[in-house]
Amino acid sequence: MTEKNIQVVNIVVSTSLEHDIPLEKMAATLSNTEYNPEQFPGLVIRIRDPKTSALIFSSGKVVCTGARSMEKVEQSIEKIIKSLKKIGIEIKIKPQITVQNIVASGSVGMDLNLNVLAMKLENTEYEPEQFPGLVYKLDEAKATFLLFSNGKIVCTGTKSESEVESALDKLIDNLKKVQ
Repeated sequence: MTEKNIQVVNIVVSTSLEHDIPLEKMAATLSNTEYNPEQFPGLVIRIRDPKTSALIFSSGKVVCTGARSMEKVEQSIEKIIKSLKKIGIEIKIKPQITVQNIVASGSVGMDLNLNVLAMKLENTEYEPEQFPGLVYKLDEAKATFLLFSNGKIVCTGTKSESEVESALDKLIDNLKKVQ
């Protein structure tokens, strides 16, 4: 294991603004929105900086995705609140943000023999005819990894950067045992 590296590429969070939101009015007033209630009950708002998207529901529930840090998540939620202010909706609370999922990608710094790993590790799925990566569920870390033969990895299912790091350490320990 020469060099392991991993960085967060997407944080998915949810929150509640604790206020009913007039989605029709938002869609009619703001240019960076999409709202098609026949297809989906939420409004999509795209934020340029930080580059994120959010689903906003009439109940005031919000799901935000695309941020690479919690700081960017908070900036995005603040921009949504500012957008609402433009249409006369005053959000007086500081929304409680709950991380639903963190996606991180990186490398374990070595080539991986996915056929061997599929045989020796538990909780794997590997169908190279359908997808070139091996899916490895690491239950003790509540994380799922995609492993590729060139050593590249994607980690999902964690809820903090420290969970990502500890899941990566567990992954590397398990790889050392079977490689």
